[in-house]
Amino acid sequence: MGTIPRAAFFDVDETLLGVKSMFDFLRFWTIRNGGDEDDYESAMAETRAMWAAGTPRPEVNRAYYRRFTGIRWTELLAAGEEWYAAYRDRPDAFVLATVEALGKHVAAGDTVVLVSGSFTGCLGPVARELGADIVLSSEPLVDGDGVLTGELNRCMIGDGKTDGVVETLARLGVDGADCFGYGDHSSDLGLLSLVGHPHVIGEHDPVLAEHAARHGWPVLPADTGSFAQSALG
Repeated sequence: MGTIPRAAFFDVDETLLGVKSMFDFLRFWTIRNGGDEDDYESAMAETRAMWAAGTPRPEVNRAYYRRFTGIRWTELLAAGEEWYAAYRDRPDAFVLATVEALGKHVAAGDTVVLVSGSFTGCLGPVARELGADIVLSSEPLVDGDGVLTGELNRCMIGDGKTDGVVETLARLGVDGADCFGYGDHSSDLGLLSLVGHPHVIGEHDPVLAEHAARHGWPVLPADTGSFAQSALG
């Protein structure tokens, strides 16, 4: 009898990586293009104001990509690769318990799926390094000349993330009850509720921590370390 086909869905920011990749990339992009830390903090102040005002996370995600209006998509992708090449060597780059779990899924032959509101320039090299099979990301809209319009084809946050997981389960022909999920934030609840084996990373989100306690979901430590310290290093 063959093994049951399974998939493992991983949120990325502060679940696999020790940072929010979009905003760490924004710092890299700002300095790469002649700005400084003050310029980055000014940009982040706008984002924090949106959070403080209760702006829905999908709209914050869309606002983020408007910053790149007029940039060539190939340039943004290349910058994402440059960002990760530097980021991976940081001593706190990866959440160690989650990377270990991902490695076990790879070894077991499960389909590993990264699900994030970040973009493929940042997520592609993470997927290659860790052995993930599929990347579900926010998809910036590109015009006929290969230039970013500032809008999104798809936002992989909240309901968009849930819809992406549902579509992927159907495409792979796997039963969610046999699958695994990993997330660190209450916005991952949709993802986690679709699988039979949800896991919570850390306890910094009180909503998710309470949900995990009520339903008996495993909670993995959010300790970070270098790639060399990880199970895959």
